[in-house]
Amino acid sequence: MDFPILCFFSSLFLFFDFCRGEGVASFHQNFDVSWGHDHVLALGHGGTRIQLTMDEHSGWFWFSYTLKVIFLDEIWIGMMFLWDVGCGIMSKLKYGSGFFRMRLKLPKRDSTAVVTTYYLHSHTPLHDEVDFEFLGGSKKTILQTNVYTNGVGSREQRIHLWFDPTLDFHSYSILWNHYQLVFYIDNIPIRVFKNNTRLGVGYPTQGMIIEGTLWNGEGWASNGKPINWREGPFKAIYEGFKIEGCPSEGPIISQECETSKYWWNGEKFRQLDPVQQRAYENVRRKYVNYDYCNDRWRYPEAPLECQEQ
Repeated sequence: MDFPILCFFSSLFLFFDFCRGEGVASFHQNFDVSWGHDHVLALGHGGTRIQLTMDEHSGWFWFSYTLKVIFLDEIWIGMMFLWDVGCGIMSKLKYGSGFFRMRLKLPKRDSTAVVTTYYLHSHTPLHDEVDFEFLGGSKKTILQTNVYTNGVGSREQRIHLWFDPTLDFHSYSILWNHYQLVFYIDNIPIRVFKNNTRLGVGYPTQGMIIEGTLWNGEGWASNGKPINWREGPFKAIYEGFKIEGCPSEGPIISQECETSKYWWNGEKFRQLDPVQQRAYENVRRKYVNYDYCNDRWRYPEAPLECQEQ
């Protein structure tokens, strides 16, 4: 079965499973502007679309970032204070499990060093984080995903998208329950991160906020290439602000967020089914161009979670 047909059946299957999560919600029902207020614009459709804009005059934002380094069996924790230019949105609540979906249309033209994101973040000293990061370029956009647990990340995977994400909206989703994290594009699974705490592998255990940002990734996302501001302003549009999640405001996830009260905790969502698995393997085979699990320069021995794949 070729990829388009496989994608169709997998998408159709997931559509019927996840259709209960569809619905309309305005931005201000569940989200707020987090920074760069003057560069966040509510579009038509009753506030169900939000446009993030970045230019040379976007707001500056200072934030702290915690680093956890293990060296010679000792743990060193430090803070980096960074600045950034751009704008962002965030959910009003933290969540401890759920199926989180957002539809995005990415900046057009040459967007080298422009980073558009959709992610979950705990905002704690040793944070949990689950990332969709879209790295703009002169010809194509690369998707990078990452998972942080208890302040430890460096689990990057990169995908060449099989479509142009600047031409139309596409759905980007995260399924998060006690058993697995699954990243989806248009309901096609592209990455799975299993709960392997029994092996000593970290797994998100803190409530996380849903965020979207547009920011300057010079020096990180473009191999040192600067943003061509003449191509700006850069605009990313977000829609789909209905949230299917279990609110959890405490320092650790509420036990209620792991119960069958929530559909995404059901047995059928504890692993991919055969159709999803085939679609997932097809994406991995054709479109993944970097996987930390295979990077022997960084990891002479594959990380434990990679050995379990």
